[in-house]
Amino acid sequence: MSVTIKRCDSLNDLKKFVQFPYDLYKSNKYWVPPMKKDELNALQPATNPAFGICEAQFWLAIKDGKVAGRVGAIVNKAYNEKVGENKCRLSRIEFIDDKEVSKALLDTVEQWAKEKGMDGVHGPLGFTNLDHQAILIEGFDHLPSIASEYHLPYYKAHFEAAGYEKEMDWVEFRLKLEKEIPEKALKLNDMIQRRYNLKVVHFANREEMKKYAPCVLELLNVAFGDLFSFVAMNKELSQFYIDKYFNILNPEFVKVIEDKDGNIIGFIISLPSLSEAMQKAGGKLFPFGWYYLTQALKKPKVVDLLLTGIHPDWQAQGVSALLITELQKVMQKHGVEYVETTGMIETNEKAINHWKNYDHIQHKRKRCFVKMFK
Repeated sequence: MSVTIKRCDSLNDLKKFVQFPYDLYKSNKYWVPPMKKDELNALQPATNPAFGICEAQFWLAIKDGKVAGRVGAIVNKAYNEKVGENKCRLSRIEFIDDKEVSKALLDTVEQWAKEKGMDGVHGPLGFTNLDHQAILIEGFDHLPSIASEYHLPYYKAHFEAAGYEKEMDWVEFRLKLEKEIPEKALKLNDMIQRRYNLKVVHFANREEMKKYAPCVLELLNVAFGDLFSFVAMNKELSQFYIDKYFNILNPEFVKVIEDKDGNIIGFIISLPSLSEAMQKAGGKLFPFGWYYLTQALKKPKVVDLLLTGIHPDWQAQGVSALLITELQKVMQKHGVEYVETTGMIETNEKAINHWKNYDHIQHKRKRCFVKMFK
């Protein structure tokens, strides 16, 4: 039977869109399910302020009477204006191992993109850099962090068969922590603080941490400004992500650096790994999801590094090392054994070389593909 493409025009369609990966990865022990409510909210203008700078559409692929795939298309107008390009973002694509299905989905996005005056399609990318992005192409036997992605090994071949090429890769590392912080690192830590009169901000609770959240997102806009696929977030969009993520963070694992005038010049946001807890929760907070997540925050063996940002004026001044050492003190106290980094753009040599100083493996690679129209 041929593939039918159905546009998501109702809430029921969007619920099927959100449900599909739960069915596709049902027996996969590495896939980490997101919260269904969060996913549904991200697809609707009423609950996602990114629609203020983006236009989007979502579709389902139906074969043999069942959902066999899904895909979204996003035109991020602000990003296109920033880089002077007209590209459509392919988003949230999932499909069974059937090239008829994947081709129908990709053809649908390409046709929609052409109708919007775009010159090509790239992705997978989300509404912003804090959204889903990239296809996993290496590391299928490793559990991802909740801020990363997992896909099946056949996805890459489907993209290439449809004429897509590599645009950018992200790499991820797993680090083994030393039981003791080297004395040299502690002395460097103190020296950097004294030399520049810097203050490390520690948080005792979420309320203290959330007061700093808007300034952290402002610094994120500055620190990430030149990175691939990044576009600055306005206050409404920043608040959306603050409400989504800062309520689940453990304040002890978040560190901020202020200069002598009280300006935030660096931050590191980490979180005890919630991957296994999210698998147990199955995409829902209730009735037991919240319990699993709460328990995972208490005695972590693995910590996920979610975001690190340094003001451009302070890069290469040791601020990154200061943040890592301060965070390592907390991880040491809690008996953390491993750290998972989230994706780093492969051209970001400074960040990548920094992690190579640790006992590490580079175990995952994700890819953004591109296809320009002739």
